[in-house]
Amino acid sequence: MREIILLAGAILLAAAGSHAQDAPAAEVSASYSFLRFGVSNGVNQNGASLSAAGNLNHWLGLAGDFGGYHKTENGVTFNTYTYLGGPRFSYRKSNRVTPFAQVLLGGAHGSLSAFGSSDTGNGFAYSAGGGLDLGLNRRLAVRPHLDYIGTRFSGTNINTVRASVGIVFRFGNR
Repeated sequence: MREIILLAGAILLAAAGSHAQDAPAAEVSASYSFLRFGVSNGVNQNGASLSAAGNLNHWLGLAGDFGGYHKTENGVTFNTYTYLGGPRFSYRKSNRVTPFAQVLLGGAHGSLSAFGSSDTGNGFAYSAGGGLDLGLNRRLAVRPHLDYIGTRFSGTNINTVRASVGIVFRFGNR
């Protein structure tokens, strides 16, 4: 967690002084995501995440991130949904490689069903992470991404890690 915060700070400081290429006005990404819900003794889930960001300038954007993750094993089904938003800091030296870091706040919804009974819960969620946009051309990029996601359900904190890879669509210029 500490390393992610230090990385976000380093990217923010580096991006503040840069005079880079034009930034897209908006970015939308769709990703496959692997979620480890509860790092020790956790549950591995597969799913997808969608992200949209409006860039305020070449280094600061506001991002929204929505994810859904699923696991079924031996008659037990576990689903997790996250909805998060906050600032994204990007270092735009070129259109080829754009590292970014983000800190997001929001919520999570979990559901568990087994053998005819089920339970659901909503909780607070927060995330810190980052990745790289690897430009294929001016309007399209591949995005590997890693996040720490903390959730709080019924007074219990749960540490979660998400690894994603997806495609980014860039729109307009800023």
